Amino acid sequence: MELNSIQPADGAKHYKRRVGRGIGSGLGKTSGRGHKGQKSRTGGFHKVGFEGGQMPLQRRLPKRGFKSLATPFKAEVRLSQLDSLPIAEIDMLALKQAGMVPELARVVRVILSGSITKKVTLTGLIVTKGAKAAIEAAGGSVA
Repeated sequence: MELNSIQPADGAKHYKRRVGRGIGSGLGKTSGRGHKGQKSRTGGFHKVGFEGGQMPLQRRLPKRGFKSLATPFKAEVRLSQLDSLPIAEIDMLALKQAGMVPELARVVRVILSGSITKKVTLTGLIVTKGAKAAIEAAGGSVA
């Protein structure tokens, strides 16, 4: 193979269609643009969503909701989930390894949902007032 003999595979390339070159070509006169109107003119284009001056759909509908960009980095854990863990020293790494919080989580909050019966020690986690009281009532501690 020589550099001067390299060429594209058959069918990979095709010529641009030349429109407006007589009746016999099938694309003469209006060149496939139809008759009159904005889209038949040169430079005749409009923005996506433009409805001819009518108030566009995306502006007619009300604004609604909000998606926080921090959501993937926050996680919640219930007391009942902590109770099911086989370890007593619980931190963020232990929760990630147990699959209770996603790998992306940076902030983990322990909430009062369910109950806890065993003594656990929490480190590096945010704990709600109710959850803290329940953990301490079970003999555990929050650092």
